[in-house]
Amino acid sequence: MKILLVEDDDRIAAALTEALTDCHYVVDVAIDGEIGWEFVQAFPYELLVLDVMLPQLDGISLCQRVRQKGYTMPILMLTARDTSNDKVMSLDVGADDYVVKPFDLKELLARIRALLRRGSSSITMLLEWEQLQLNPNTYEVTYAGRLLHLTPKEYRLLELLLRHSDRTFSKAEILEHLWSFAEPPNEETVKVHIRSLRQKLKQAEAKVDLIETIYGLGYRLKHF
Repeated sequence: MKILLVEDDDRIAAALTEALTDCHYVVDVAIDGEIGWEFVQAFPYELLVLDVMLPQLDGISLCQRVRQKGYTMPILMLTARDTSNDKVMSLDVGADDYVVKPFDLKELLARIRALLRRGSSSITMLLEWEQLQLNPNTYEVTYAGRLLHLTPKEYRLLELLLRHSDRTFSKAEILEHLWSFAEPPNEETVKVHIRSLRQKLKQAEAKVDLIETIYGLGYRLKHF
């Protein structure tokens, strides 16, 4: 799942990016509100985390613009100012939650999980396809009870396919969902990860190739 963090404090941005990446989220970071707005228009995000005090365009104005343009992803606001006025303004323009700095990292991550659950009823449920199971709470993937040792990108790729089992994803769409703006690969990278994921499923004695190539379109889970 992909998160946009709009934060101009390098120390906070680095710490949050590391923590979110460790939780298997893909994170883009923007250092001001206008860059954040460009990111929102360019990439698909499941959640926005916005600092209130930002250069160029403040977080409250950015939140308002996002909502006025019809984007519905959850928005969490961060601020160093613990005032009821800021909270009211943030919520009135469409924010879903509000956290005051300095914050407890575990609490912030819990609030992020809660917001993501609102947008996806399956966020904490076991994801299954045939004998394949992915547990978003423990980040464990098994096939017929056998544990698969996946890289973070392989895990995210499989999670994307399982969460949208009715969709075919092109290589470009997979890149948009699973790679951050700071690490732009080429489409050949997707093929490499698909190949590795297929090999690990085969090693787990999957009876069929669970990932289907739709030539000219992309990849999806194989329907039986």
